[in-house]
Amino acid sequence: MNTITQEMKYRNTVVRYAQEKGVSRTARKFNKTRSYIYFWLERYDGTLESLVSRSRRPHCHPNQQNSEEIKLVADMRRRNPKLGLMEFWFKLRIRGYKRHYVSLFRLMIRMGLFIREEHQKQKYVPKPYEQMSHPGERVQIDVKWVPGECIVGEKGQRYYQYTAIDEFSRLRYLGAFDEATTHSSMLFLNDAVAWYARRGIKIECIQTDNGHEFTKRLLRTRDEENLTSFELLLQALRIRHKYIRPYTPRHNGKVERSHREDQKRLYDSAKFHSFIDFVQQLKRHNQRSNNIPMRPLGFISPRQFLLNTVQYV
Repeated sequence: MNTITQEMKYRNTVVRYAQEKGVSRTARKFNKTRSYIYFWLERYDGTLESLVSRSRRPHCHPNQQNSEEIKLVADMRRRNPKLGLMEFWFKLRIRGYKRHYVSLFRLMIRMGLFIREEHQKQKYVPKPYEQMSHPGERVQIDVKWVPGECIVGEKGQRYYQYTAIDEFSRLRYLGAFDEATTHSSMLFLNDAVAWYARRGIKIECIQTDNGHEFTKRLLRTRDEENLTSFELLLQALRIRHKYIRPYTPRHNGKVERSHREDQKRLYDSAKFHSFIDFVQQLKRHNQRSNNIPMRPLGFISPRQFLLNTVQYV
């Protein structure tokens, strides 16, 4: 035994004192019963290992199944190896077996007569990520709700950050709004298309979640021809609209990840005294974020990555 506990050392002290001074004196000194001291004196053989606490588990149980019952179960299982537990228990009951079927189940587990079928959960294998080949091939758009503690002086007011991120270059465009509606989404889309166009990027596909600010396709009462103003603008601009799988935000992972960085770099410390102040601070944050090096881009900023890979402004 490698472990010597404090309890073993204490018992060793009690036993050695009892051997030298007697049991009665030891009981008074250590405030222990005489039976306790006699118990460990009988166990003690001169080593600390003899004073270790042993298992108190009983060697047998008064209600354990006897040898006749065990033999009956073994013989019946040998003749009926594939019989289900309930039907097997029923056949045993006909032959005089009086135990509960749970007791039978536990006995069969101990005897190795019942093999559980292991239904392994199918491991999730993500689909290979589709790498973009040029700027504007696909742009992710999402909305972030601005935390209420950032808004000063306007109780109950809500601000929203619309985010568009190019999957190829990670170049972002942010928009500030005081409501998240399909009209706000349409205005943001129009501004984002113009903003990317000024940098030589033509958007080919827009990817969004299924939020009510983008689409009504998951509503029960939705009319197939009643598109939102956001979807109508996409059709007018000839931009393909891709929806992610419902309740799967990881499919919009780039914009979701960028929102986490926005929370850390801006909203954890910023205060907005008015909507105009929010617009100005968000604009400065947008310029800053596009010039921060990113690991997926080889530790260069989205703006520099765009300049290095393609001759865009």
